[in-house]
Parts: sequence; structure tokens; C-alpha cells
Amino acid sequence: QVQLVESGGGLVQPGGSLRLSCAASGSIFSIYRMGWYRQAPGKQRVLVAHITSVGTTNYADFVKGRFTISRDNAKNTVDLQMNSLKPEDTAVYYCNILPRWGGSEFWGQGTQVTVSS
Repeated sequence: QVQLVESGGGLVQPGGSLRLSCAASGSIFSIYRMGWYRQAPGKQRVLVAHITSVGTTNYADFVKGRFTISRDNAKNTVDLQMNSLKPEDTAVYYCNILPRWGGSEFWGQGTQVTVSS
């Protein structure tokens, strides 16, 4: 059993910042890849960023230069620092982990991020 607990969402004005955190626990020892996806109303869930256990990162074009993903392998946590937020960043953000390449992935419950004045 794997649990993902997300925190850090909320309401922020355009140009502001938020930091999302996700902690993984349960029947996992190490995690190959951790990341964040988002889903805006009426749209599909899309990748925001992910990071491997050796620190290789991948960002969606729409967040490059504004968001930074980081992780703590010892604690099985992943953070997403979001700067220069825009109204179009409004979405539910989901934590995602892939413990082993080719294995099952797991999702968090999601945390709402709203960017509005």
C-alpha cells in the first residue's frame, strides 16, 4: 500500500508564488521517478514536471523558467516551487510516483491551485 500526501495549494495573485509538497509512504523503499501533473477544468491531465532518483528533470514547456522541481530521496518527498504564477496555471495539481521503471504508478488526491486577482 502506497500513500501520497500533498500540501501547499491555495489561492495566489498573478505573479505570486506557491510551493507544493508531496510525501510518499507505505510499501516503497526507493522511487525511480516523482513528479507533478495538473488538470484544469474541462481539460486533460498533463505533465508539469518530473524528476528521477538521480536528479534528471523534465519540465513542460509552459512552466520552464518559472517552476522548479526537487526531491529528497531519503524522505521520499517531492516539491514543486512555482513562481511567476499566471491565471492559466489554475488547476488541480496531482503528485505522481513511479517506484520502478515499467511498474505501477501512484497518484495523490490532488491539491487545488488558483491564480486570481
